[in-house]
Amino acid sequence: MLRKMCKGKLHRVKVTEAKLEYVGSITIDTALMKAANIVPYEMVQITNVANAVLWKTYAIPAPEGSGTICLNGPPARLFQPGDEVIVLSMAWLDEEEVQELESAVVFVNEKNRIVSVAKHKPLEEWETILHPEKLN
Repeated sequence: MLRKMCKGKLHRVKVTEAKLEYVGSITIDTALMKAANIVPYEMVQITNVANAVLWKTYAIPAPEGSGTICLNGPPARLFQPGDEVIVLSMAWLDEEEVQELESAVVFVNEKNRIVSVAKHKPLEEWETILHPEKLN
């Protein structure tokens, strides 16, 4: 069985640009892509915190340290500069891969610079919830 898992998340990054006439995609600061384990042309899901619009497209890198989050093509009508968005990177994993998964949640400041990265081992956290007595 395969499970669709979140392998990386950019939490509440701010849209810096929206280019309607561009072919498509989301342009993301390379530093943010690296931290969230997103590779060029990987499909990502973007959710607008302000209006709950959800969009799926592929990621392309912007210069590292630029803070760029740019929605290109049709989503430029739905995401505007200043909007806070959540970008999810997901993967279909088999049971063995799920055991090894370490998801990254990237937190940023108002200029989309990394403030912290929280690493999560989902199955280890799940075991703690199922068996809290093992913590003692």
